[in-house]
Amino acid sequence: MFLGIEIGGTKLQLGIGNGDGTPLLRLERRAVEPTHGSAGIRSHIQQVVPELLKQFPVDGIVYGFGGPVDRRTGCVTTSHQIDGWDDFPLVDWTQQTFGKPCLLYNDCDAATIAEARLGAGLQARLVYFVTVGTGVGGGLAVDGQLHAASRPAVAEIGHLRPGLQATDPSDTVESLASGWGIVKAAQRRMAEPSYSASARDSQRRQSAAVTLWSVCHGDTEQLTAQRVAEAAEAGDPLAEAVLAEAIRALGWAIAQVITLTAVEIVVISGGVSLIGETRFFAPLRREVTRYVFGPLQNAWQLVPAQWGEEVVVHGALALAAEAWKADV
Repeated sequence: MFLGIEIGGTKLQLGIGNGDGTPLLRLERRAVEPTHGSAGIRSHIQQVVPELLKQFPVDGIVYGFGGPVDRRTGCVTTSHQIDGWDDFPLVDWTQQTFGKPCLLYNDCDAATIAEARLGAGLQARLVYFVTVGTGVGGGLAVDGQLHAASRPAVAEIGHLRPGLQATDPSDTVESLASGWGIVKAAQRRMAEPSYSASARDSQRRQSAAVTLWSVCHGDTEQLTAQRVAEAAEAGDPLAEAVLAEAIRALGWAIAQVITLTAVEIVVISGGVSLIGETRFFAPLRREVTRYVFGPLQNAWQLVPAQWGEEVVVHGALALAAEAWKADV
C-alpha cells in the first residue's frame, strides 16, 4: 500500500492505494494558494500525511509533481506556476519528515502511466497524455512504459513555441491554452478600448444575459477558464473568441505530436477539459484534424481520461508498486 501525492498549481491531492487500478482507499484534496508558494504546499502535506500514516500501513510515498523534476537526485527542477520549488530536494525532505521511502515523478508522466496501463489507453501501443489545467503538460508511453524517462524532460507539449515568431521562451502553447492563459487572454481583451465602459454598462443592464462581464461580477480578477466557457456557452462573442483561440493552439500542438510520433490515442485531462464535449473536445478534434499530417488523418483518437481528476494519483501509485514490488 502506498501514498500518492499530486502537487499542482491549484490543487494538492493525497491518495492511498495499491497501484493496481482498484479504487483509492482514501483521497484528501486541498486547494493551493499560489501566493503562499511552495512552503504553503509543504505545510498542507505536513498537516495531512501524519494522519494518513496513522490510519494506513503505507510502504512508501510517491509524488506526481506539476513541473520538471530530476528523478535521479529526487529534486524538483522548477515549477512554472508556484514560486519556491527551484532545486528543492523533495525526496530528501519527505524521507526526513515522515521516515518513509520516497519517489518523485513529473505529474504528466505519472498520469500517462495511469491511462496507458489502467485507463483509456489500455489497448493501444502508443499513448500520448495531455493535461490542460493550470499549465499544459504531456507524457508519452510506448508499450506501457514511459518514453525517454531518463531524459531531463520529454513530451512537454505546453512548451512548444507556436510559430517562427515565438522567439521568447514565454511564448508557448501553455501561455495560450492553459487555464491561466485563457483567463489572461480574456482579461487583455476586456481591457481593450473596444470593450468600453459603455459596453460593460450595457451588459450589466441585460440582467438575463450571461457575459464575460456578468460571470466575473464586474471584477476581471474573478475570471476562471470555466467562467469564460460559461459565457461562451451563452453566446458571448468575446468569450467564444478567447476559447476558440486557446483550443486552436492546443489542437495545433497535438497535431504536431501525432505527426511526429503516430500515436494511436491522445488522452486529455485537467480542469480546462472539464468544459466538456461540446465546447472543448469536439472543437479540439476539429483543430487537430485541421493541422495533422494527411496520411495520419484517420489514425488517431482523442478521448477524456478514464481516471478523471484522480489520474495523477493513480499513476503515481502504479509507479510506486512497480518500483517497490520486490521489497513489499
